[in-house]
Amino acid sequence: MLRVGVLVSGGGTNLQAILDAVDHGDITNAEVSVVISNNPGAYALERARNHGIRAVCISPKQFPTRDAFNQAFLAKIDEYDLDLIVLAGFLVMIPAAMTEKYKGRIINIHPSLIPSFCGVGYYGLKVHEAALARGVKVTGATVHYVDGGMDTGPIILQKAVEVEEGDTPEILQRRVMEQAEWVILPKAINMIANGQ
Repeated sequence: MLRVGVLVSGGGTNLQAILDAVDHGDITNAEVSVVISNNPGAYALERARNHGIRAVCISPKQFPTRDAFNQAFLAKIDEYDLDLIVLAGFLVMIPAAMTEKYKGRIINIHPSLIPSFCGVGYYGLKVHEAALARGVKVTGATVHYVDGGMDTGPIILQKAVEVEEGDTPEILQRRVMEQAEWVILPKAINMIANGQ
């Protein structure tokens, strides 16, 4: 059984997609052991508690320096003996010590077709604003392994989503979540859990 930790900063819609996929048998041989957020007000923590999953908050604001946070954060992750760490809208830079220690065991969902609209500054609505400003006809989402760079690790899955006439960043964000993110993130976890 793959022990999965999900890291979140906000509402946790991708977390919910994972939990639903486990409940419906679309993810097998895996369980979500813990949900960790940097934001004490993240609704994702509530989703975890409602599902009987440990919900933990560890925020950089609780520590005097970023280095102190990074050490405490890695120690907290280590407590749960995780096989896979899933970044599902986690807006904190993963410390280098963690990407090294958990090499090949951290995945991220990004709301574009990497290498487009990724890297520093591209997160949340900013990705969709950039896609619309550029006038692309197709966008989507990517699940990739996390390495030392920003959205630079090996790609696991991608799914394209068409941009429609009259899209706003908010409408496009919702469509990308529904048609791509909530589909390929659980699929990637299931593939990893089953050695695919």
